Amino acid sequence: MKYFSNADAKQRVTTLAILGALLFTIIGFILGWLWMEVRYPMLKEPSFRNFTVSYNTIMDKYLNGAKSEDLINGASQGMLASLGDPYSRYLIKDQGSAYTQGYEAEFSGVGITLQEADGKFLVASLTEGAPAEREGVHAGDEIVAVNGTSIVGEAYEDIITLLRGDVGTKVKLTLQRGGAAKPIEVELTRESIAVHTVTSEMLSGGVGHVTISKFAEKTDAEFKTEVEKLQKDGMTKLLLDLRSNPGGLLKSTIQIANMLVPKDKVILKVVYKNNSKTITYKSKQEKPWTIPIVVLVNGQSASASEVLTAALKESAGATVVGEKTFGKGIVQTFQQFKDKSVLSLTEAQWKTPGGTWIHKQGVTPDVTVALPAFASLSQLPFGTELKVGSYGENVKTLQLMLKELGYTPVGDIGLFDARTSDALSRFQKDQKMTVTGAFNDMTGYRIIELLSKKLKEEDTQLQKGIEILASK
Repeated sequence: MKYFSNADAKQRVTTLAILGALLFTIIGFILGWLWMEVRYPMLKEPSFRNFTVSYNTIMDKYLNGAKSEDLINGASQGMLASLGDPYSRYLIKDQGSAYTQGYEAEFSGVGITLQEADGKFLVASLTEGAPAEREGVHAGDEIVAVNGTSIVGEAYEDIITLLRGDVGTKVKLTLQRGGAAKPIEVELTRESIAVHTVTSEMLSGGVGHVTISKFAEKTDAEFKTEVEKLQKDGMTKLLLDLRSNPGGLLKSTIQIANMLVPKDKVILKVVYKNNSKTITYKSKQEKPWTIPIVVLVNGQSASASEVLTAALKESAGATVVGEKTFGKGIVQTFQQFKDKSVLSLTEAQWKTPGGTWIHKQGVTPDVTVALPAFASLSQLPFGTELKVGSYGENVKTLQLMLKELGYTPVGDIGLFDARTSDALSRFQKDQKMTVTGAFNDMTGYRIIELLSKKLKEEDTQLQKGIEILASK
């Protein structure tokens, strides 16, 4: 018989305890790794090792140094970019914040709409009653510094970020006004500024003209308010203007459709990946809509504006006038992270009530009407400078603009010669601008303003819409 001493027994227990702890640790590690692979499937990808090695090598050896956060954000952007889908994006911090604010009913700021001209940042317009207007900022003022720091050379998006901030915080602007000898300084306290996406006007013949610029958080409430106001003023026909509306939130679009589309009629169908799920939206109209509708669209009417157009055309008997729409028949959802970054991802396609896919096809109007040719002339890019000797497409665009405004002769098309310079000098003189005979951003803004005014007077699509409503 073999006997064990107390020391041997203790050693045996200790050994068993160590082996048990080691076994427990190994099992725990394996289970933990398996759990990590379930939660983070990219860990199983062989190429993830490449990513890890690249990350560690950059952090350890890159000559100029790198920030971990920048590398990971860059990887997230690259991951979304690799999809080849322009609507799926990863937006970092302030970019993400600006993205979400674009759909909110209000933002925190001072009430200034900014424009960039010849490297300068000018006040284009002011929100009525907002801090900037109350403190005496004028349209046309040049912002030369923010909080005492010059903004020369800064990017437009960065200046917008500087003007915005938390409600109650202050920002100091240094302004150059006209020919004033000294700059003016104003200190503004940021407030919540309402974002308006719906405007209306009463036209002759009982036609209410309602324009929706995009579909944001409270667009449906704004639409209801404007329509009720027009009805009190005697509206008997609705001209709904969705031209150049880029889309926006589906929720507010559906709410507007609920007002205009007969109850239980289909508004749209949303179909998810591999036909795994289809959601059919039907009208929940509470009060019948009896007023005839004409919808105005163009090639820049996209996404949610196409949803509403197709629903009104196919389920509400509305007449669509204008040009074929953009053709964006896919749906994005977005999520915002704690640092305000945003992941926007295409997750579904949508069909019209009649079952038509409109992606890259657009909605075809019932009555096709083109705008005057000059309406297709776009503003020349920021920083464009043209003078005698310049040539190319930008010169051609400028000459066509001047010709449309009555300043002729403009010279040989595409070549900026003495006749072009003379026509431009006459325009600048008539507009009480500095006469240089050369083109710059300030001159370009004034040309676009006058062409916009001319287009409003010669709006063939709007005129056709009114004509059609007159017969209803």
